[in-house]
Amino acid sequence: MKAFNKTILSVVLTLFTLHFTLVAHSENYPYRSDHLWLTIPDHADWLYHVGEKAKVEVSFCLYGVPQDVEVAYEIGPDMMPSTSRGKVQLKKGRAVIDMGTMKQPGFLDMKLTAEKNGKSYQHHVKVGFSPELLKPYTKNPADFDTFWKSNIEEARKAVKSEQMVVKCEKVEKYTTNEFDCFLLKLQTDRRHAVYAYLTKPKKAGRYPIVLCPPGAGIKTIKEPMRNTYYARNGFIRLEMEIHGLHPEMTDEQFKEISSAFDAENGYLQNGIDDRDNYYMKHVYVACVRALDYLTSLDDWDGQNVFVQGGSQGGALSLITAALDTRVTACVANHPALADMAGYLDNRAGGYPHFNRLNNMLTPEKVNTLAYYDVVNFARRITCPVFLTWGYNDNVCPPTTSYIVWNLITAPKESLITPINEHWTSEETNYRQMEWLKEKVKK
Repeated sequence: MKAFNKTILSVVLTLFTLHFTLVAHSENYPYRSDHLWLTIPDHADWLYHVGEKAKVEVSFCLYGVPQDVEVAYEIGPDMMPSTSRGKVQLKKGRAVIDMGTMKQPGFLDMKLTAEKNGKSYQHHVKVGFSPELLKPYTKNPADFDTFWKSNIEEARKAVKSEQMVVKCEKVEKYTTNEFDCFLLKLQTDRRHAVYAYLTKPKKAGRYPIVLCPPGAGIKTIKEPMRNTYYARNGFIRLEMEIHGLHPEMTDEQFKEISSAFDAENGYLQNGIDDRDNYYMKHVYVACVRALDYLTSLDDWDGQNVFVQGGSQGGALSLITAALDTRVTACVANHPALADMAGYLDNRAGGYPHFNRLNNMLTPEKVNTLAYYDVVNFARRITCPVFLTWGYNDNVCPPTTSYIVWNLITAPKESLITPINEHWTSEETNYRQMEWLKEKVKK
């Protein structure tokens, strides 16, 4: 009921906003754009029961003026090929399209195209059918817990907590009169190290810790000053990368290294035939080891351990919360790496969408993925979770976000923002920090 009420509130606020202003940085409603699509399902929460028909009012405007144009549409399951096509003529800039229904729980995606003055304008909208009944395709390995326990123990034996800090230097350009910023290099196991920016309040005291793992890619830590409101609100925050690459490298250097993996996120394929050699093993272990470092700080308050991230970072936050019982609360946006083999069930699977590559969903690879898939971590989380996702997301589709949500049995809250693609607003990000403040144990 709590998730449903928050969904209704989110939709109402979104529709109210869209009638009066364009939202900056939105994909569906581009900032300072000449055109505007508005798609309003006949259910306010964009959700239907299996077998129930969904109808969507479609509106298209140029310069705020409704356009009587022909709109072509394609409808199909989330992330899957279209199963129906058609055209509709807008009258006074509007028309209602019957999207049909689904016989199984999931999402339908309707892609829209309008032609005007020699230009093509595109949009899409997804609606759900009994998504609370979605279940994972990914199996739960019998030795899952022992596999991860042994790998974490091995890393700790190789490098003691007091030996982790390879490098620590104050970063004056990110330091203010309110907080200090340090660039760290942490040795997380015998072979691997990661870099991180540590921000902490200048005022002497003992504070909660927040670990922030990164989104996908081989890139620098984005805008270290972007989330300094955590330090200003009394948190010690560690924003990390996962590849052992100095964040002060140039964009060109990151691009060259990325190219060496054959694709920006080619590391997600590296060693995938063997669970013991998969690239992401050291990444998951590194997140726990980062908490080993944070909990060793003299100014940690000794009680509160938080994780927070989005996309791949959302996945790593949930994973860390499952692997480490010290975590007392977890915030995640649209988690990646969730039910990645779901395409074998003829429905949407999670990022990085291995179905798009040849021979990436073989039995051997699927077996490896089961040890790394967020769904098998979600079912093991015991701390409170705040999960956010949108329906129009084609990077981390709503099908897989719902599967993760459905598996979490710990106390949980959701902020569902149907209109969102693969982004969250600054207001949502700040609200997550406020949620963590509410979870601080005194």
